[in-house]
Amino acid sequence: MFGPLHVIIDLPPRLAARSTAFWSSALGWPAGSPWSDHPEFRSLEPATGDAYVHLQTAGEGPRVHVDVQVEDVATETERLVGLGARALPRQADWQTLLSPGGLPFCLLPQTPRVMPAPLTTPEGHRLRLVQVCLDLPPSVTAAEERFWRSASGWRWVPSDAAEFAGKLHHDGTSPVQLLLQRLGGSDPGRSRAHLDLGTDDVDAAVARLVGLGAERGATGGGWVVLTDPVGMVFCVTGNAPD
Repeated sequence: MFGPLHVIIDLPPRLAARSTAFWSSALGWPAGSPWSDHPEFRSLEPATGDAYVHLQTAGEGPRVHVDVQVEDVATETERLVGLGARALPRQADWQTLLSPGGLPFCLLPQTPRVMPAPLTTPEGHRLRLVQVCLDLPPSVTAAEERFWRSASGWRWVPSDAAEFAGKLHHDGTSPVQLLLQRLGGSDPGRSRAHLDLGTDDVDAAVARLVGLGAERGATGGGWVVLTDPVGMVFCVTGNAPD
């Protein structure tokens, strides 16, 4: 069973400074120093609780992937491969896998975590990164749903909306949940992911984020699509920031 999730924003070097500045301001968490053992990583450090949003300077991006905390990396890797994942070469500190739809994610040893409190903005609304949405092309939607439900072991809540398969809830200390979205049309691409921010005032949160440099896009049923200053799509939703 999956433990808590971390969120990783992968960025090519030319975009790292702009993205870090935006997401630090958006979430209200300053960027820490580069990690001593992996200087390509920096964490956004909340005032309370443990960091769970990290930025990686890498060759690809901008894109989002999740790191999953598990009790035993080797055992969990074997189990997930049996469910349809593909394991990439093992690194010293983590194991990278690809889901059946080609979405990368990593396994890490599990450690105790405390979820940070939401940001209360100067405008008076609260906001926190609460969810990672997995965007699934039609050709792999069924396989991806089976995989993530079995892999996570989390509580599954099916969606009433045709656009979404459902949501996976950790019901514990994970600071983010997983939403599975069905992409329309005949998109043949790989599965991908985007961030969802939860707030108690969607309109105010969107206005603040646009003021920080985001660009507003389409409005859906309880959410607004935005693009950050380096071209990464994310959403502001009415999900409770707690």
